[in-house]
Amino acid sequence: MSATADHAESLAARLGFQSEQVVQEIGYDDDVDQEFRDLVEERVGELVDEDYDDVADAVLLWFREDDGDLTDTLVDATELVEDDALILLVTPKTGKPGFVEASDISEAATTAGLSLAKGLPIGKEWTATKLATPKVAKTKR
Repeated sequence: MSATADHAESLAARLGFQSEQVVQEIGYDDDVDQEFRDLVEERVGELVDEDYDDVADAVLLWFREDDGDLTDTLVDATELVEDDALILLVTPKTGKPGFVEASDISEAATTAGLSLAKGLPIGKEWTATKLATPKVAKTKR
């Protein structure tokens, strides 16, 4: 494996994607970072689209300011995955068309019941923010 492939593999792994996960992609359009998308596919296998009708292991969510209400979109995404799953929110970088304010991301994630980590640049145009669905406490008997 080349150094570039190793970096790609480690980036996808660092973001929380695991081999053979079912990753549902939402918000795909011709403006997405195809190189990053390919990295995720190399790590997990084929991505499933918005019409996938089973529970996914993770969600890759491309979101732009004019894509609607981010809180609603995140709530919908949590219904597509198991508890404690990864939702990777990918938004345009500051100054790029469709940019979403960090405060808006934080507020939407909190309202949707998600925990969030610091953003990470993805390519030249996009930033990824790792979000996680809450772990469900096991009931004591």
